Amino acid sequence: MKKHVILAALILVLLAVSVCFADDWPQFGGLNRDGRSAETGLLKKWPEGGPRLLWVVDGLGIGFSSVAVADGYVYTTGIAGEDKEVVLFAYDVKGVFKWKASCGRGWSGPHPGSRTTPTVDGDRVYVLSGYGNLTCFDAQTGQKKWQVDTLKRFNGQNIKWGISESVLVVDDKVICTPGGTDACVAALDKISGETKWASKGLSDRSAYCAPVLVERGGRKLVVTITAAHVVGIDAETGKVLWQYQNKLHKGEPREVNPNSPVHHNGGIYITSRFVGGMKLRISPDGRNVSHVWTNESLDPHHGGVVLVNGYIYGANTKKGNWMCLDWDNGKTMYQKKWIGKGAIIYADGMLYCYEEKEGTVGLVSASPEGFDIVSSFKVPYGTAEHWAHPAISDGRLYVRHGDALMAYDIKQK
Repeated sequence: MKKHVILAALILVLLAVSVCFADDWPQFGGLNRDGRSAETGLLKKWPEGGPRLLWVVDGLGIGFSSVAVADGYVYTTGIAGEDKEVVLFAYDVKGVFKWKASCGRGWSGPHPGSRTTPTVDGDRVYVLSGYGNLTCFDAQTGQKKWQVDTLKRFNGQNIKWGISESVLVVDDKVICTPGGTDACVAALDKISGETKWASKGLSDRSAYCAPVLVERGGRKLVVTITAAHVVGIDAETGKVLWQYQNKLHKGEPREVNPNSPVHHNGGIYITSRFVGGMKLRISPDGRNVSHVWTNESLDPHHGGVVLVNGYIYGANTKKGNWMCLDWDNGKTMYQKKWIGKGAIIYADGMLYCYEEKEGTVGLVSASPEGFDIVSSFKVPYGTAEHWAHPAISDGRLYVRHGDALMAYDIKQK
């Protein structure tokens, strides 16, 4: 009898695990900054009008920040209040307000609003403002731990649309790109805010890009796109291992490179607005990089791309088409006109496409055979541009639109 009870209990546990695997989304682009969630047990088709809206909060102010979700908290930023400061907001996963804290002066230049997505690392959360102020907070209470003006410290110069980078945490360091002289990329101690290193010999301008971590040749590399180069930097020492001129720009620096590089098995895909994308190959020891292919058709503005089962998915800027490329050779698998270009993420076999013209979210099969929209709905709350990337955590789809944040139930029942 006991054996049957134990067996039944094990079956129930296995079934529960198979229904939905939960995953945090602690920074821009998710756990690995690749726009992918490892969750399973998600809806493959939504009800008419979209998935069930669990909650909505407003009062976030002006901004395009996505959300970070970690340890039961949801974080985002907006420019709010009479002083027009960047405010970091924290809610629980039920939409209950927990706290808010100021990050300093909010960007007031072209397209005013908060830019960067918070980065959560353990019991701390980090936010970089449009003016380069990097602030560390206690993730549970919102207490400010330290703040550094990175442009001032590293002699950096701001860029036209304001710093938009979401910082990367590697081991004991917070990585940012102030674009300073001999300090294009810099690392701060994540506990104290003191300088750990600055990238000597690299004086390029920042270009809105959120860096990614690549492990290659037994070392950790910080890989990012500056105004004129794709660069690989030793995360431990700050040594610039390689810098590859971004030939998509035809020799002219272009500061608008907001899409993070995509890495897989030593390959790096980068893309720039209006000029397309290319794949590079990092040498096995991580010290060099070489060109593999170029495809000028897929040129996302700032909506990013995702790599799924050997294919790259995203939307181009020039025509607003949603596209698929072969990772190995850059061949275009399809181009499909939809409402407008936008942001893209992936989970459980499906693409989540948030177009920015009308604010429609589409559920699309991740297949190189074609752009098959299974379900869709229009975002009902918020104002201004639909520029924030969606996020997925614990069976919830989070969509930020200006002043409002919405959470949708996308779990299979």
